[in-house]
Amino acid sequence: MIALTHRARSTGALLARIVAALLGGYALAALVSVAALALPISKPQAVLTGQLASFAVYTAAVIWVFAVRSAWKAWAGLLIVAAALAPLAWSVS
Repeated sequence: MIALTHRARSTGALLARIVAALLGGYALAALVSVAALALPISKPQAVLTGQLASFAVYTAAVIWVFAVRSAWKAWAGLLIVAAALAPLAWSVS
């Protein structure tokens, strides 16, 4: 029974990290892409910069989610970065 509980707990933590990597990474990449429009450059250049940066941010978020010690820290880190980017993304819309 204890082994089953441990397995369920570790599987839940893995699923939380997978969801954080997929959804959280996507959300951060989208926020970076939109926030790039706040840069003091021309619109086409800002769009291209946002698109290119979103690939790097998504990749870094996925790597970071699996590198931290717990799924809670992964989610907390994603939320902190998203909270920092949200005002920039909101200001351009």
